[in-house]
Amino acid sequence: MSETRETRVVFIHSPELEEFGYPAEIPLVTKRAGLTRERVSSMGLLSGPDRSEQAPVSATREELEKFHTPRYLDALKRAAEGGFVGEDMYMGLGTPDCPVFEDVYRYPVLACGATLTGARLLLSDEADAVFNPSGGYHHAGPERAAGFCYINDLALACTVLAEHGKRVLYLDIDVHHGDGVQNAFYDRSDVMTISFHESGRTLFPGSGFEHETGAGEGRGYSVNVPMRPGTYDEAYMRAFNAIAVPLIGAYDADMIVLQLGMDALAGDPLANLSLTNNVHADVVEMALGLGKPLLITGGGGYDVENTVRGWALAWTVLCGEESEDQASIGLGGVMLETTDWHGGLRGGLRDGLRDRVPVPGETERQFVEPAVDAVIETIQENVFPIHGL
Repeated sequence: MSETRETRVVFIHSPELEEFGYPAEIPLVTKRAGLTRERVSSMGLLSGPDRSEQAPVSATREELEKFHTPRYLDALKRAAEGGFVGEDMYMGLGTPDCPVFEDVYRYPVLACGATLTGARLLLSDEADAVFNPSGGYHHAGPERAAGFCYINDLALACTVLAEHGKRVLYLDIDVHHGDGVQNAFYDRSDVMTISFHESGRTLFPGSGFEHETGAGEGRGYSVNVPMRPGTYDEAYMRAFNAIAVPLIGAYDADMIVLQLGMDALAGDPLANLSLTNNVHADVVEMALGLGKPLLITGGGGYDVENTVRGWALAWTVLCGEESEDQASIGLGGVMLETTDWHGGLRGGLRDGLRDRVPVPGETERQFVEPAVDAVIETIQENVFPIHGL
């Protein structure tokens, strides 16, 4: 990234993505991406010399087969056309969290194409940072749907970047462990995966423990930071600064891929962490400050309004347009507020996106902090020496 020019940022979206949706019984609302686009457009943050929108192109079969098996892709397409058979359930299709519906092939392939569109923009040096809020499906395996995820756009993007000779840092702050991406690169060192998530002891997919550190050439290149329920900003960022920051510096990737799920926010109906969106904004700011091409996707987030606000905030950070008043709400103002606070228009439309930061009580601290300290110690002992730290 040039030091003399403004950061060139691209928002990946198109009206076609608005045509699709999951069944009503699935809590993942795909229209979050369009609502985020509306929010940032109302702020005037989609136009300018260094900001633009890009319509995605659906992933091709050749691209999809870089990660997914032909048998699985055939089954997914057949299911979408009404040809679902019972054996497909062995591939995770037709289950409560991955039902079969009309758009079960077209939507994931287009959402994946949006992430790959972003990767191509970075590889061709047409952008410095891109954001695809429709991406982030990190649970899907080569031949298995899981956790609302059918096509693993993130594993495919990391694969494409690595095929171009890039060392890739994959950073995942969704509340669920990024198991599909970790598994894809578990024995490789050209893609480092770092996942911060609620512990698998209390949340799907039941993986992502400290001892999962990679195998063979990949030993030390899979890093997992499980968190106890109730983990709050201060404790989370202490772990992030103690673990992720030095490892990211030591790895010195060529490109960064960031999964920005918003389901770690306090009040999310499917999870149990107690974060505010200041964490997500600070992580985006850190990633942007590395000066490397940056690909960001959406992910989980099942309180729609909180998710849209969080992603809109992330976009303002990418654009360098967050006001000082707004930033001070998170960085300087620790306030006694509930997680329902949605901000106010203090200085304009861009203000009010950041959450107030509640003060954790002594009981919360006694429950969370020893667990955070133990995770930090374990990773520093077992992973840091591999990287000369």
